[in-house]
Amino acid sequence: MSAPSTVLPRGAAIRVFLAFAAGYFMSYALRSVNAMIAPALIDEFGLSNAQLGSLSAAYFLSFAALQLPLGIWLDRHGSRRVDAALLLVAAAGCAVFATATGTFALWVGRALVGAGVAGALMCALRAFRFWYAPERQQQLAAWMLVAGTLGALSTTVPVQLALPVLGWRGLFWVGALLLVAASASIFVLLPREPLGQPDDESPWIGYLTVFREPYFWRFGIVTLAVQSSFIAFQSLWLGPWFRQVLGMNLEQSGQALLVFNTVLMLSYLALGWAAPLLARAGWSTMSLVKLGTSIVLALELWIVFASGAHAWLLWLGVACFTTVMALIQTHVSLVFPERLTGRAFTAFNLIAFVGIFVVQWLFGILVDAMGSAADGTLGFRRALLVWVVVQAASLLAMVFWRVSPPPREA
Repeated sequence: MSAPSTVLPRGAAIRVFLAFAAGYFMSYALRSVNAMIAPALIDEFGLSNAQLGSLSAAYFLSFAALQLPLGIWLDRHGSRRVDAALLLVAAAGCAVFATATGTFALWVGRALVGAGVAGALMCALRAFRFWYAPERQQQLAAWMLVAGTLGALSTTVPVQLALPVLGWRGLFWVGALLLVAASASIFVLLPREPLGQPDDESPWIGYLTVFREPYFWRFGIVTLAVQSSFIAFQSLWLGPWFRQVLGMNLEQSGQALLVFNTVLMLSYLALGWAAPLLARAGWSTMSLVKLGTSIVLALELWIVFASGAHAWLLWLGVACFTTVMALIQTHVSLVFPERLTGRAFTAFNLIAFVGIFVVQWLFGILVDAMGSAADGTLGFRRALLVWVVVQAASLLAMVFWRVSPPPREA
């Protein structure tokens, strides 16, 4: 990777990070909130598990659909203008969701939110490449995920306490106002980063360079399976698992989700501190991903069969070790030239969020199809076992598919 165009002074660097972090906080909060409001939506609209999965997956479907044009917009117009504009789309989606009277309007609102926050992380990561030193890139990515996890934390006990006062519709009106504020702060406070120079070649040709690269897919497959499954659970299915498989009530599941997301946030914080140290000590991204994913798979296999008052604690281990997946996107995207920065990040994000959409939707279908009238927990356990097998296959593909990064452009 070449040196960044401008390394910001300390004050400006902090301001830039916090502005982007505010937008990503809202992205993650809106991604995760359905885990807590699911009972209210089921009661009001009579949703099945499959319908609930489809509704939540609308966020990820629209999010994924926007990734390819997003990369072109970022390279042409910059992170500041793109992120500020898209967050206003998310605010409109919150308003549609808050006023919905049927499942179709809920789906449209959720899809608009997904489209509007589609650039919250990618805009930040592209800007970071130009404004911060190379050795800070993976650290900054981990710290952005700390901000995102704080957003997920806000949808646990705080949402549980706010629901009786505001209702789920009121929560989405608050979300709309906060998104408008985040958009304004990004547009007003951020400097302008370097933009890609237009040329005679179609901007879509750059994606062919990215998607044709075998090294991209070596890590992309494991991201598609492991990270996508984790986010699908964190943002939707973990709450139902606590309540329907482990027998928690709404208050207990809210507290467990709070602890889960707190552990996840602290793990990302620790990763941001440790990543440069581990790199200097000789730990490659590949080594960390192999170790962390192997531990995650062992824990998930245990979870499939675990029951009892303390079984939920196993999910805390999953939260700790899945964080290594955060290193992959920056590692892979930075092997491409600067002119493809936006497209490399969004191409990788696309495959991750396609995976999340598929897992959220398909997991609900599997739960309904593989369940038993005599034991309502069997559908969840059998569906998770399917995902463990898929994730194990993806890990083996990454380990044994030995391809190297592409040569750097002069």
